[in-house]
Amino acid sequence: MTPKTFEARCLRLPAATKVVQWEGTSVFKVGGKMFALSGGFTASYMFKASDMAYGMLIEHGVARPAPYLARAKWVQLVGNNALPDAEITGYLAQAHALIVAKLPRKIRKELGLGPPA
Repeated sequence: MTPKTFEARCLRLPAATKVVQWEGTSVFKVGGKMFALSGGFTASYMFKASDMAYGMLIEHGVARPAPYLARAKWVQLVGNNALPDAEITGYLAQAHALIVAKLPRKIRKELGLGPPA
């Protein structure tokens, strides 16, 4: 997946925004909370993962625990093409949903995201 495609897939998720911080890193957020990173200090794409996805991606060697964020179950893909584009897109949607689920009800309502699934 190209960086442009990664960015487009992140930004098409509901209420997703992008800011550039930390040495030019693209930080994708929903409700002010990060769900994915690319570029800058990251050698490849990073995103929040479910407990099961975190273990599976690392076990299969396509990702490693993300620097500084591993304790929160973030992974860093070993390369931008470590997974097919469709799978990366799915993991991004899951990362977004995990963060949305933890947002306060008021913030979800303000963003038009409704209750968590």
